Amino acid sequence: MVIMGGIYSCSPKKDAFINRNYQAVVTEYNVLFNGYNSLNEGVEALDNEYQDNYWEILPIERLQLSEAIILPGQESNAYFQKAEEKAVKAIQKHSMMFRNREKNPQIDEAYLLLGMARYYDQRFIPAQEAFNYILYKYPNSDKINQARVWREKVNLRLENEELAINNLKRLIKLERLQDQEYADAKATLAQAYINLQHKDSAVQELKIAATYTKKNDEKGRYNYIIGQLYLQLGIEDTAIMAFDKVIDLNRKSPRIYMINAHIQKAKLFDMRQGDKNVLLKTLTELEENRENRPYLDIIFRQIGEFYVENDSLEMAESYFNKSLRTNSSNKHLVALNYEAIGEMKFDEKAYKLAGSYYDSTLTNLDSNTKKFLSLKRKKDNLDQVISYETLVQTNDSILKLVSLGEDGRELYFEEVISKLIAKEEEEKKQKQEEEANKRRATQPDPFFRNPNAATDLSQQGESFYFYNDVTIAYGKNEFRRLWGERELTDNWRYSKTTVVPISDVVDLETKVDSHEVPKEQLYSVSYYEDQIPVRQGAIDTLVMDRNYALYQLGLLYRDKFAEYPLAIERLETLLVMQPEEKLKLPAEYNLYKLYTLLGNEKAAVYKNNIVTKYPESRYAQLLLNPNAIFENTENNPEQVYASIFKEFQDQEYESVIARCDQAVKDYHGEEIVPRFELLKASALGRLNGLRVFSEALNYIALNYPNTEEGKQAQETIDDVLPRLEMETFDESGKGDWKIVFRFNRGDDENIKLLEDRLTSILKEISYSHITFSEDVYSSQEIFVVLHGFQLKENALTVQKILNEHKKYRVNQTSFVISSPNYQIIQTHKNLDVYPLN
Repeated sequence: MVIMGGIYSCSPKKDAFINRNYQAVVTEYNVLFNGYNSLNEGVEALDNEYQDNYWEILPIERLQLSEAIILPGQESNAYFQKAEEKAVKAIQKHSMMFRNREKNPQIDEAYLLLGMARYYDQRFIPAQEAFNYILYKYPNSDKINQARVWREKVNLRLENEELAINNLKRLIKLERLQDQEYADAKATLAQAYINLQHKDSAVQELKIAATYTKKNDEKGRYNYIIGQLYLQLGIEDTAIMAFDKVIDLNRKSPRIYMINAHIQKAKLFDMRQGDKNVLLKTLTELEENRENRPYLDIIFRQIGEFYVENDSLEMAESYFNKSLRTNSSNKHLVALNYEAIGEMKFDEKAYKLAGSYYDSTLTNLDSNTKKFLSLKRKKDNLDQVISYETLVQTNDSILKLVSLGEDGRELYFEEVISKLIAKEEEEKKQKQEEEANKRRATQPDPFFRNPNAATDLSQQGESFYFYNDVTIAYGKNEFRRLWGERELTDNWRYSKTTVVPISDVVDLETKVDSHEVPKEQLYSVSYYEDQIPVRQGAIDTLVMDRNYALYQLGLLYRDKFAEYPLAIERLETLLVMQPEEKLKLPAEYNLYKLYTLLGNEKAAVYKNNIVTKYPESRYAQLLLNPNAIFENTENNPEQVYASIFKEFQDQEYESVIARCDQAVKDYHGEEIVPRFELLKASALGRLNGLRVFSEALNYIALNYPNTEEGKQAQETIDDVLPRLEMETFDESGKGDWKIVFRFNRGDDENIKLLEDRLTSILKEISYSHITFSEDVYSSQEIFVVLHGFQLKENALTVQKILNEHKKYRVNQTSFVISSPNYQIIQTHKNLDVYPLN
């Protein structure tokens, strides 16, 4: 009975002094203590997993939003689940609600813990409910201002920035806040301004937050963000001052902030007026400081950037590679390193190697970013260059051998075979010397044998070869280095086949992939002779393919990379080869344009040559009369374009596509070609929908990036297509309404009959303001559409009259649709999923 009385005296069901204090102590030092421990462990785990992107404005709070959908009853983090369970336990078991008043002073903190656990678990609506409960039920709580700040954090996560700003301003103005609460409120307000791109306002709020916060890690982060914001505002001097504040904190805040502050200052360094040696000394000291070892990836990259700015490209590449060898977990940094080396290789004209570095860059970039798409286009263009360059070099090498004749080729191959034999003998001699050196190194000296050494293998332990993993691994690697990969067979040393690259046999400019060649054939001249084409048709094909590749390279270097000297070199090389007429004249015309662009007087030479030798050609006419090109000829590309565009306006999309394809072939290499491609893309989109339109635009942006049409295509991809991607039908009923009649393409007679009847009916029933049109839906179907109904009811009324009224009835079925939904079905060609009425 005594025990039962003691328990009852501490029960939350009795409003007594001892009960209130007992429940408060148990709640605070047992349940909430464990709950906050779990919460802190969860937050620490999030911090350890989170990786800041220092190339963008850092968020105020280090919380990575997950794209996974959390269903009711699911928790994404066990720590936060436990913290929530402790908060719920405190509320359920220790709450003392009497006469609508809470007598346990720790319950409000339990609700705060509950909201924070849900917030970090990214269940923002339930978190907001917990914070709101504190505001409504505990107006006198000492945690109420914290709850208000956390509620606005939730509003930011829910993209309610304007509401959060208003609430925070009211809180700061009307309430008396403690320093840390004031700092948190100002920092949250700054994040709202950052989200809304009000960077100057965000700076002012963050300055106050950095002053009032008691946490040095927040001081470092806030000042670093202030520096980033000043950089985006173009105020570099003040940005440097903010970064200096981060550096002055030194070990008081996370070192990563100090390192990146140094990096930002290095990026802002004036290479023309500043002392470069001072900057290099600072970066070197950062590199040599043992405390900075976890951040060497960032430091090495910046040193590489320093050498790029000073044209020390070998040193720059060395440091970019050093940064890569740190195995950095920062994928964006890794991508930048690969891209930097790729750009250097591209400038060195090592296109194949540059393409490999671009590939590595793309694997480390987010595929949804503009940078990825831009680099992907450049890489695809580069693949074309590599393909054509390889074709030119390979065909040139083969044609050189063809030009030697039989006697010349025989002498050449005999010399190659002699070099091959000498090389093999030298390698065999080197291997024998290495084996002898290894045997001498492993044999013990009998005169200096240790008398105490164990003679029994079991006593030698790991000193014996097969018991030492390191020695075994070394032996395996040495075997592979000396002998390559060998099968376990008899006489394995004397393999009947060997892998020999063609480039070792024939001294060509390009390296050809290796392939297996029987060893006895390697020393036979006939083996190599048999691989050289002798038929004139095969040789002519090699010449034509080489010439076409040279012409394409000229256009690629000009249009896609703006490498005008390279474009000129390829086109002039083509002319030296005496190409066929269909390439010679366009090549000369493009050389004229390139030299004109560069302001070189050789443009006049090519112009004179075209006008003199080809006076009747389109190119000569274009040069002689650029303001009235082919005004009276059927081959005028401007007139052809105007004619095709007229068909586009008349919705003759199949004809537009076919004629644009032909025009691209007819005017290949001329400036008007991208216009035909863009018109074709529009026709494809109207006929086949958004996906095909998007593919066509990507092709234009990829193949004509430096033209106005290419830039227009890219702008459409970036700005217009995202707004058209929505396929969900609008149920709000916004916009005007249409009545749509469906016909097969080519059913012109019935379409004309319907239009005549509709004109008469609409006039008679006082709907003369309604207009109609013929809209192509697909290659098989066309719509007759009545436009202009302000209300759905009006459209349904007219539809009912046309369906049921004896006098006005039409035989064609129809459906009613709003303008937004009509746009969706025309954009995505998804009428099959629209609920027809």
